[in-house]
Amino acid sequence: MKILLTNDDGIHAPGLTVLEEIARQISDDIWICAPSEEQSGAGHSLTLTRPVRLRKHGERRFSVSGTPTDSVTLGLRKVMEGKPDVILSGVNRGANLGDDVTYSGTVSAAIEGALAGVRSIALSQVYSTEGMADAVPFEAARAWGKRVLEPLLDAPLPRRTLVNVNFPALHPDKVKGIRVVRQGFHDYSRGSVVEGRDPRGYPYYWFGLEAMEHTLDHGTDLEAIDDGYIAVTPLQLDLTHHSSLGALAERYEG
Repeated sequence: MKILLTNDDGIHAPGLTVLEEIARQISDDIWICAPSEEQSGAGHSLTLTRPVRLRKHGERRFSVSGTPTDSVTLGLRKVMEGKPDVILSGVNRGANLGDDVTYSGTVSAAIEGALAGVRSIALSQVYSTEGMADAVPFEAARAWGKRVLEPLLDAPLPRRTLVNVNFPALHPDKVKGIRVVRQGFHDYSRGSVVEGRDPRGYPYYWFGLEAMEHTLDHGTDLEAIDDGYIAVTPLQLDLTHHSSLGALAERYEG
């Protein structure tokens, strides 16, 4: 099985090392193409206003001076010898739950893979305390990664579908199991904006993250993590709100 690994935390991120450890339990045919620097929050952005550089770090290991989407695109078109069987993105440092998927570079890399017709899975490790930087523990992802991935590698999934996996912020022995759940939603009193001044006296603004209220409906990824389970969520790329089509069409009739 040929596997392409990518992420949004960058080529040197600890989570990518964990992902490679997990992937090598499944296959030896591993390729890596990830951003050269952290691209958290990049979403499904594509670099169009400047050149993108591709750098080789070793056998089948490359970085891209762009976004996660750029990395998957170049991985598929310029790096790999033939199409991969699966794309794995992560393991992200932090949760990608609920509405987070719209911002997430980790999930967006999997979206790009799904658009290219490749089975794609995003993996994220939830952590409990802000400001941990590279001290975030990945033990749950490391211990449970293969067990979560193996059933997904040949599961029947429609085209343009990807899978989003989140590991709870627990010691592996405390993880209760795996739940297949739908995407939840946050109550967005989200985030902070920190204002400062640079040495020349000009103001700058730094977006931060604060604790959010979760809408803990039953059967969601938010509830699963809150209950101590690994959350596995299939996501589709068709964002059409089908039940609104008829009502809107009626407004243009006559």
